[in-house]
Amino acid sequence: MEDFKRILVVSRDTQYCRRAVHYGISLARKYGAELYVIHVVHNPFSIEGWNLPVPSLEKEYKKLVLDTRKELAAVINSEREKGVKVKQAVKEGEPEEEIFKLVKDENIDLIIMLAHEQGRLEHFLFGRSNEEIIRKMPCSILLVKKESEPLNYGM
Repeated sequence: MEDFKRILVVSRDTQYCRRAVHYGISLARKYGAELYVIHVVHNPFSIEGWNLPVPSLEKEYKKLVLDTRKELAAVINSEREKGVKVKQAVKEGEPEEEIFKLVKDENIDLIIMLAHEQGRLEHFLFGRSNEEIIRKMPCSILLVKKESEPLNYGM
């Protein structure tokens, strides 16, 4: 097996992404790899034909993006304090497109992401399922099982 030089953790649920980040950190240390973490918030308002005036949903979406940035920063900062170098990005758009772009631009060798089922609301807010991402990626993918309780790093 070839060593991994660049590892990307895909965060789709910041409450549970600690588990995927933990695996990413462990493998990055083992292989001396660069570690990236990306969280893509799917913008449901970018859908063509979306003409309904829903200011409360748009306000909730903006709050969701802000909260996601804060939560992901807390996860990453707790690891940076331990000396781990992590590059992070919170993007808005189509998850598959943003992830694929980062994989291509940074020459990612391994993607780590949570393996879980999505409900209809999550599908609407965060985009399509892992299956579509898995089919398009040119690199290996490690799926991490989500447990019922998130890892707690003293937060």
